[in-house]
Amino acid sequence: MKTIDDLQVAGQRVFVRADLNVPLADGTITDDGRIRAAVPTIAKLAEAGARVIVASHLGRPKGAPDPRFSLAPVAARLGELLGKTVAFAADTVGDSARDTVAGLADGDVALLENLRFNAGETSKDDAERGAFADRLAGLADLYVGDGFGAVHRKHASVFDLPARLPHAAGGLIATEVGVLRKLTDDVSRPYAVVLGGAKVSDKLGVIDHLLEKADRILIGGGMAYTFLKAQGLEVGDSLLQEDQVPAVQEYLSRAKERGVEFVLPVDVVAAKDFPDLRTKAPAGPVVLSADALTPGLQGLDIGPATCELYAAKLADAGTVFWNGPMGVFEHPDFAEGTRAVAQALLDSPAFTVVGGGDSAAAVRILGFDENAFGHISTGGGASLEYLEGKTLPGLAALED
Repeated sequence: MKTIDDLQVAGQRVFVRADLNVPLADGTITDDGRIRAAVPTIAKLAEAGARVIVASHLGRPKGAPDPRFSLAPVAARLGELLGKTVAFAADTVGDSARDTVAGLADGDVALLENLRFNAGETSKDDAERGAFADRLAGLADLYVGDGFGAVHRKHASVFDLPARLPHAAGGLIATEVGVLRKLTDDVSRPYAVVLGGAKVSDKLGVIDHLLEKADRILIGGGMAYTFLKAQGLEVGDSLLQEDQVPAVQEYLSRAKERGVEFVLPVDVVAAKDFPDLRTKAPAGPVVLSADALTPGLQGLDIGPATCELYAAKLADAGTVFWNGPMGVFEHPDFAEGTRAVAQALLDSPAFTVVGGGDSAAAVRILGFDENAFGHISTGGGASLEYLEGKTLPGLAALED
């Protein structure tokens, strides 16, 4: 896989597929981590004299312009981080995009409007995607793939466009792939994996693969209650995927056979009558043993004893991969489990990887120094699919 160091970019129009899919609240960016992660590659190209055309998706518009998902606020923030004006095109391949690109001088940067405002970006029809990729290719001379959070998608700007232009991987993708290879090919042991988040179904593939790789797997978040149910425990009104219980039981059995330690919560923080996790105080959070949940209560975080247990299980690790929060970290009553895991990673001598998505957001929201971790990925879904052993379309497209 070539990198941008292998390209001659001075005076060239370089299309950079970044991942600037940041959260917005009323048009205001609430977490600019992905923008900051994209800056080094964009700045390096601009400093080398490229005419940089940045493109990204944001949210899930339905293949047509939607002002709620405009990248205009991102263009402003990107300009602040670069210390220079970023021209903004009001469309992706229309008059505004062509005029904006035509107006670039060497070292200038432009951002196109949300790629998903065009139905061809995400189409499952090869011809429709290809037609959109052809129009994007007409804007540029070279392609740099640097949106790691999108490389598991077979989308026009990720998969089809690199086939139409000389291409290379940006610095972010090169770093991400290097780190993930350390989690698959060159692991320092013990290898501990912490998995959280809402749905166990989202993690079954990676659990299946990690049973061949990991030494211990720690489970938290909403998915933990399906594991507890699989052990015959009552989970009250907690999030439960009943249809996944047989699969979880099989994984627990396989783990025992292979000597992989599964570590489940021994206590939880629970509440009732909790209609709005962000704005309303729950009715009396209580700490309960994991076997003491009753109907009317839902587990919303791992408890203090579990925090101590998980910290002990991470203290002697050589490698730790963490994906998914331990509870509803957005609410202070249910943030301590996620905070404890983050702190345990910092305290551990292990090589630590935070696997993107909500875990990366939690690190920032809870006030941790991102640079203190071994690596914080920009792509939660992409990281998981890589660890599952899947071929990622966006990475395959960058191979020669």
